[in-house]
Amino acid sequence: MKREPAWRVFAMEYNDTRFSLKGEGKMAPSYVITPLGAKVNRLFFVGVLTDVEVMSEDGSFVRAHVSDPTGVFTLFSGQFQPEMTTRLQTLDVPSFVAVTGKSRSYQPEDGDTMYASVKPEQIVVVDSSLRDQWILETTVKTKERIEAVKEVLSMDEVNPEELKKLGFISPVAEGVALAYEEYDRLMVEKYIQMLQDAIDYLSMGSHTGSLTSSPSDQNDFSTKNTSKSKDVKASDSSIVEDVDEEAEEIVLEVIRANEGEDGVSWDVITKTCEKEGLDEARVDETLNALMDKGLIYEPVLGTIKTT
Repeated sequence: MKREPAWRVFAMEYNDTRFSLKGEGKMAPSYVITPLGAKVNRLFFVGVLTDVEVMSEDGSFVRAHVSDPTGVFTLFSGQFQPEMTTRLQTLDVPSFVAVTGKSRSYQPEDGDTMYASVKPEQIVVVDSSLRDQWILETTVKTKERIEAVKEVLSMDEVNPEELKKLGFISPVAEGVALAYEEYDRLMVEKYIQMLQDAIDYLSMGSHTGSLTSSPSDQNDFSTKNTSKSKDVKASDSSIVEDVDEEAEEIVLEVIRANEGEDGVSWDVITKTCEKEGLDEARVDETLNALMDKGLIYEPVLGTIKTT
């Protein structure tokens, strides 16, 4: 049987999934169809492992969460994956991980909501540079599907063949056509903003322009920002070297004093540190340096916790 490709999809889009396609036959693959037409049987993502919870007394069933700049993936591993279940329980939290897994969906009988999760097949501990590269690659892949969605919204009759004629690959064409049929509204603007947030995350909070070309056309955008994001990533090591110990001590003290159980927002840290004599640029550099050193992490976009 042909091995299914591992899609690169951001957590926000994956968690917005409300439609699954069940395969016919014992060995036929099943899929979840995301709002932007990713027809996902397997997926690959990189993020921060934020927690691992043992769900059974004998330790044979665990739940874990991995965050990316847009949201959180939920992982479940059970008795039929003993090696992976044990592996999850031995990983440090937090840590950067790359995950390849199977898509899973659950819809309660008494509700319309569908919950998408992941059954991990492989988990590897990585560093922040691979996470950043995954964000860039996933931005490009998501942009391609947004462009396909924009095309179908202007078609009188939607079918995959028309999308293929426009240059979209078969998996994208087929998935977008299915999404158009199954979702009442394809919210392109929401996912354009999602990509903007991901690029801003790579740019360390600096304003790098907008993915939208003009305020009047929220659907027209590019990922020219990625070149700047790569430049920023390449300079990470120099930032770490330049940040002084005094700034690090002040920022860490502010985070510890305000984080509680859920963490503290980037804005609160910045405003509090300004009262201690640190300007916004210095705070941003210090936060990113502390993340590179593994002293703090970002469980969700814009929220900081100590390790």
